[in-house]
Amino acid sequence: MTESSSRKAAEHTGGQRPGVRERILETASELFYRRGVRAVGIDLVVEEAGVAKTSLYRHFGTKDQLVAAFLAREDEDFWATWDRVAERELGDAARELDAHLDWIGERVGRPHYRGCPQLNVAAEFPDRDHPARKVATAHKRELRRRLEGIASRLGVQSPDELGGQLSLLINGAFVSSQVLSRGEATQLLRGSAQALIAAAGRAEMAE
Repeated sequence: MTESSSRKAAEHTGGQRPGVRERILETASELFYRRGVRAVGIDLVVEEAGVAKTSLYRHFGTKDQLVAAFLAREDEDFWATWDRVAERELGDAARELDAHLDWIGERVGRPHYRGCPQLNVAAEFPDRDHPARKVATAHKRELRRRLEGIASRLGVQSPDELGGQLSLLINGAFVSSQVLSRGEATQLLRGSAQALIAAAGRAEMAE
């Protein structure tokens, strides 16, 4: 189950079932993440969700729109976690970056983690105009933007460059999750980030 699927499922308590749209999206999200988007057909989604195919198309229109909704859902979950962590470390850029690398490393190290859903879908759909690819691209641009903001607050010489390097580092952890030892991701992320920051140098040192 994806991160957002687990979170959403936990919200439905007291024996209440989620609405049809949410049930379709929860089911599709889990299937897409676990098996890959191209391997999952609409017939399987409606069968697993226990709804009619007409209900799916009434809520999503096409499979492409369903895939985009899945990624938008994951995007919302990722940034909700990011914002909670950022609020705890408000005013201290170094501590905030370490805290982000901690929760990202923990996520990457989970037993059933299958990589970043945004990157997974982008790899399956090379067409930049595909609705899901647009969501994935926007997500990664936002990641870099936020990291550049942290880099700027760290006072390095070239925050744009360091933000790009940190983005590459984090995305590399996402795609390397299957070959890392358990618990290794966080240590590697933090150590690599510290090396990049040290190499970047402080802005005042260049004056």
